[in-house]
Amino acid sequence: MSSLPVYSPRAIAMAAFALAIGGFGIGTGEFAIMGLLPNVAEHLQVSAPEVGHLISAYALGVVIGAPLIAVMAAHLSRSTLLFGLMIWFVIGNFASAFAPGYYSLMAFRFLTGMPHGAYFGVAALVAASMVPPHRRGQAIGRVMLGLTVAALIGNPLATGLGQWLGWRAAFAAVGTIGIITLIMLNKFVPHQEDQPVSSARQELGALRRGQVWFTLGIGAIGFGGLFAVFSYIAPTLTQVTGLGESWVPIALAVMGAGMIVGNIAGGWLADRALVKSIGGVLVWTMLVLAIFPWMAGNAWTMMLNIFLIGTGLALGPVLQIRLMDVAADAQTLAASLNHSAFNMANALGAWLGGVAITAGYGWTSTGWVGAMLALAGLLLFGVSVLHMRRMGPVSGAA
Repeated sequence: MSSLPVYSPRAIAMAAFALAIGGFGIGTGEFAIMGLLPNVAEHLQVSAPEVGHLISAYALGVVIGAPLIAVMAAHLSRSTLLFGLMIWFVIGNFASAFAPGYYSLMAFRFLTGMPHGAYFGVAALVAASMVPPHRRGQAIGRVMLGLTVAALIGNPLATGLGQWLGWRAAFAAVGTIGIITLIMLNKFVPHQEDQPVSSARQELGALRRGQVWFTLGIGAIGFGGLFAVFSYIAPTLTQVTGLGESWVPIALAVMGAGMIVGNIAGGWLADRALVKSIGGVLVWTMLVLAIFPWMAGNAWTMMLNIFLIGTGLALGPVLQIRLMDVAADAQTLAASLNHSAFNMANALGAWLGGVAITAGYGWTSTGWVGAMLALAGLLLFGVSVLHMRRMGPVSGAA
């Protein structure tokens, strides 16, 4: 039996950096429209909740694309799949930049979202395969860091660029980041042609495991609260907090800083008490979302609350590792479905937040919507724990 390849620290670092650049581009592309929501609404002559449907369209693309691609491309090497997914992402963003109207933009956002989950899932597996098993949490965290840095830096920059040159320029810039990623992937990510490939049947085997479904459900529901607030943060800042449009990129950067803290904390927690951390993060998320309506009226308390809501991203690496543990040999599908679940949360949160606003409950009602979603995720987590105790522990449970 051949031994696994041993990579130098520099090779591991550069591969992680290349993968994270892709995550940075994808995260920036996903989040950018949230900061530009009023601009897109005005230019396309639609309402803010209707622009929220563009967010949902992208998220639904992730939900559908992640399992579909993971199963259909199971026979491909991970490096080949990564490259193809990024090409798809580049084309989708440039198409979005040139979309002639609202419905064509919605279609392009859906198509652009399709490679999102599969990219992060495969990137996590590649990063984990380059390090010893006991360091996989750190490796996955470095890849996920690209997504959180996108919230801190990429999203505010894209928002500022979109406000200056128009929202189309933001999507063109994201497409350019994708081209840079392709160059980086080709240069620094090992081709790993010797990695064992899977099959559609093997990958679909993950869907027969109850804990896989519980974990996906927790992410899809419990994580929706963050997006209920995040999707409508720009109009909330201007209409409720009373800040000018120029403050929107600053607020997005504050939430991005919270996401980075949450991502780091999530990796640390996952290595120490994986299952307990899921419940703890959900309780924390519910609390910080519940106080949002009282914090939104003042600039200082609003910024503090936005930061705290961002830390809820700790759920990301925790659930990613949990899925890899409970999926056995269906690693690609499980890793991809984690991001499918999170983007289902994106769609659910944006939609329910828009419903509450349209119903006349006000911009801050998104906080109550988010708290209820976190509570629902917590209840599902309780059911998952009871099921695990009845059926016996799985690998990685702690």
